[in-house]
Amino acid sequence: MLLNFVLLDFQWHDLINPQFYIEYGGLWLLLFVIFAETGLFAGFFLPGDSLLFVAGIYSDDLAAQIVATGNSFIDLFILWIFITIAGVLGNYVGYWFGKKSGPYLYQRKDTFFYKKKYLKQAHDFYERYGGWAIVAARFVPIIRTFAPIVAGIVQMDKKKFTYFNLIGCAAWVASMLIAGHFLYQWVLKQFDIDLKEHLEMIVIIIVLVSTLPIIYKFFFKKEKVSNT
Repeated sequence: MLLNFVLLDFQWHDLINPQFYIEYGGLWLLLFVIFAETGLFAGFFLPGDSLLFVAGIYSDDLAAQIVATGNSFIDLFILWIFITIAGVLGNYVGYWFGKKSGPYLYQRKDTFFYKKKYLKQAHDFYERYGGWAIVAARFVPIIRTFAPIVAGIVQMDKKKFTYFNLIGCAAWVASMLIAGHFLYQWVLKQFDIDLKEHLEMIVIIIVLVSTLPIIYKFFFKKEKVSNT
C-alpha cells in the first residue's frame, strides 16, 4: 500500500528533495543515497549535503529506527556512525571502479548519467590538492562523486586513500548533521520557528552555498579566457 502511494505521488523533482527520502524511506533509504552518491555514477545528482542537513533536523526520528535512546547526542552519534560507514563504502566502490575501468571511462561517450567533463573536473581537483582532495571533495557536489573514481584511475595507494576517505567522510557527515540539528534547536528556541515547515527554503540555500565554488570557478575561468 505504501509503495503504491509513493509511486502514485512521485514526481521527478522529488529525487532532489531530501524530505522525500526521509519521509518515504527513512534511515535506510538515506544510507543508500549517501552510498550511491559516491558509489554509483548516477548518484551525482542526489542531494547529499541537504539530505544530511535535514537528517540532522530529524535525527531523533531517524535514530529511533535503530534504537530509541531519548538522548539527542547519542542519536546524532548513532547516525554519524551509520552514515559515515555508508559514505566510506560508497567511496571504496568508486575507487575500485576507477581502478578497474579507468582507461575506458576517458574514452566513453557522454550519456545522461555520465559526463566526461565531471571526471576531468575531479581529476583537476585531485591534481591540485593531492590526497586532501578526497577530503575536500566531500564538501563539493558532483566532484565528490568522481573524486574516488579518479583516485582509483591514478592508482592512489589504498592505505592512503583509506586514511583520507575516513577523515573526509567523518568530517562531512558530522558537520552537516550537527549544523542541521543545532540550528533547528536554536531557531525553535530563539524565534519559535519550526524549520521543518520551511525545508524547501533551507534546501535552496544549502544548494546555492554548496555549488557556489563551482559556479564561481566556471565564470572566473570564462572571464579569464576572454581576457587572454
